[in-house]
Formats: sequence, C-alpha cells, structure tokens
Amino acid sequence: MASILLAGGAGLIGRRLRTLLAQEGHKVSILSRKANPYGDFPTFVWDPEKGTIDHDAVRQADVVINLAGAGIADERWTPERKREIIESRTRSTRLLLESIQCTGHSPQCFVSGAAIGYYGERGHEELSENATPGKGFLAESCIAWEQAIGEVADAGIRTVALRIGIVLSTRGGALEKMLLPARLGAGTYFGNGAQWYSWIHIDDVCRMFLHAIQHPEMAGAFNAVSPQPATNKDLSLALMQALGKSPVLLPAPAFALRWMMGEMAEVVLNSTKVSSRKIEQAGFQFQFGSLDAAFSDLLKREV
Repeated sequence: MASILLAGGAGLIGRRLRTLLAQEGHKVSILSRKANPYGDFPTFVWDPEKGTIDHDAVRQADVVINLAGAGIADERWTPERKREIIESRTRSTRLLLESIQCTGHSPQCFVSGAAIGYYGERGHEELSENATPGKGFLAESCIAWEQAIGEVADAGIRTVALRIGIVLSTRGGALEKMLLPARLGAGTYFGNGAQWYSWIHIDDVCRMFLHAIQHPEMAGAFNAVSPQPATNKDLSLALMQALGKSPVLLPAPAFALRWMMGEMAEVVLNSTKVSSRKIEQAGFQFQFGSLDAAFSDLLKREV
C-alpha cells in the first residue's frame, strides 16, 4: 500500500482515479482549496495561483500525481484564458516540486497528466512519443507543461508524463456531450469527419496511472491512448450503433465551428493519430482497446 497525493482530484479523471486507487488498497489524499481531514479522501490546502501549499501533504506522500489544470474547452480562448490554461499546469507542477525540495522529502515517483495536443494537427501521420511537437496553441500549452514536468525529472525524481487522448466517460468530457443528441438520433461529425481521434476509456487511463506507479522502470513520456484510434466520423457512428440508433450523421462544417469557437475549434478539428505501442511494450494491457468494447462497457456501467 502506498500513500498517494493527488492534485486535480475533483476533475473527470481524478474522481475516477481516486476511487480505483482506494480499491487497490492505497491511501489517497487530495490537494484542494479547502481542508477536510475527515472525508473519505482527506484534503490538504493548496493554491497554485498564490504559490501556497500545506507541506505536510508532500511529506506523507510516497507518490505524487498531478492532474491539475484549467479545462481546455471550457471557455473561449481569449489571451487571458490561454494564459490561465498554461499557468494552471506549469504553476501547479512547479509548486509541487518546490514543496518536495522545501521538505527534503522525495517521493518514489511523480506521475503527471499531459496531453496529445503536444503533437498538434498531423493529418494521417502515426505519432510515437519521439515525434516532434506540433504548432498551434494546443501544442504550445503542452510543450510548456512538459517543460515544467521535466524540471521534476531533472531534480532526480522518477517522473512519468502520460499524454492523454480523448477520455471516454459518461460522466464528463466529450462523450457526455455527444450522448444527449445521439440518444435522440441526432449524431454529428465535425468538418469532414476524417480527422483522427485518439481516444481512451476512462478506466484504462486510470489503470495507466496505476501501472506507472507499480513499474519503477517506467520514466518519461507515454501516450495514453487506445491501440485503435478512429476517425471522428467512425467514432460517432460507433456510438450511434452502440445506442441502437440508425447510423445517420449530420455534418458540423469547419467554417461554422471556427466562426463559433474561434481558435478553439482546433480541439475538434485537429487530426492526431497517436500510437500506444510504447506503453504496451511497458507491459500495459488494455481492457477496452476497441470502440465497441469501450462503448458497450461505458453505456452499461455509466462510468
């Protein structure tokens, strides 16, 4: 059993991850804006914007997991929002490192979320972790994020960065937004629908964090995506079929998306075909490697 400190424990992945960690017998505590020592998951106070943290949280941690960061698609990308997206990730990472250095307590490993936005728009190119970073704001934000994560590794701590793809869950994220119209028979696709979406079932991505903790040979960046990326149109068709609906899709033209969303349209229009080969070679085995298996499980269990 390990004592695990989780930053970002209230987000989509964090909520599921803390439950799975506890089921595995680990002691999980959370960094939050409010202290609650008596909850199911005791919380310690931190504020990355102000640069404050309760050092006791780090002193007791065998493992630190960082999932903190402002939502990429929650608000329009104004200059202020862009700055918030980047700084919420870099400041939280550096604050955790500062606390580690201040306390003199070095955790066994530091596992951080990252994102496949690192690769930017890449068409049909298959992308391994050795691929060069892309262009655009998504790539820019991910590069800055991984630079901060790299500072933790430079401090001599075993560090793993999981470049997470589109997380499928019925309780948040892209799938939750797709479900209501799909259940009404109104499936859609974005642009021409041919862009590659590298997705992952929420339980598989949480199990990757567990795998990184349990395998001390793992270090560096790993793509956290399923072995079967799908085009936007194929993903939407698979969801309609899983719901037992007629596989009829309506297009959302790229020009309309750019007019409505501005630069943020790249979130849905970028094509990123990402390989899972490296993490599979590290011994990870997927429970939900295909869209059929993922949607069948998600719709049944509603996770």
